[in-house]
Amino acid sequence: MDISIDFMRRIARAAAAETLPRFRSQAAVANKLAENFDPVTEADREAERAIRALISAEYPDHGILGEEHGSENISSRHVWVIDPIDGTRAFISGLPVWGTLVGLTIDGDAVAGLMSQPFTGELFYANASGSHYEGPGGPRKLATRKTTELSQATLFTTTPALFKGAARNRYDAFEKQVQLARYGTDCYAFAMVAAGLHAAAMAALRG
Repeated sequence: MDISIDFMRRIARAAAAETLPRFRSQAAVANKLAENFDPVTEADREAERAIRALISAEYPDHGILGEEHGSENISSRHVWVIDPIDGTRAFISGLPVWGTLVGLTIDGDAVAGLMSQPFTGELFYANASGSHYEGPGGPRKLATRKTTELSQATLFTTTPALFKGAARNRYDAFEKQVQLARYGTDCYAFAMVAAGLHAAAMAALRG
């Protein structure tokens, strides 16, 4: 099935109506963990609530899996996956590298999705027609760079501190091979790769 760009725009607008008024505000932040820090905000919860309402109204037989409000009708062939604010730490820090992520799977395969960054006015999405961008500079189709050499690539990761022991050694060796390394850019890094502005992205190094 094809998901129209109009519906994706509606999702992005509904989420933005909840996130933007709370961005760079003094809204309360809750911690999901008894130990360590995994923040969640009212913006996370309300944005997901708004997205779920749109999906349920448009596709009542579809399932939904959301980060903040759990799952419903998860046995359906069609399941929407929602992360209302990917990059909550960036959100509460006032950095515009967070985004709203929504995707549709059919029988477990991803068939459509979007990343919306309302503060910068950008929408990255993919459906049956391909991958597209809307925002400053005008709409265009997305295409990744053809770079195959690590020496010309940009590396993204949340933070090298995530890697311990031998994994950190492998990460450090890997980082030395790339042209540029940037930290903490959350989902925005993947959007930059999809847009062809960078040649490689790494959210985690395994092995």
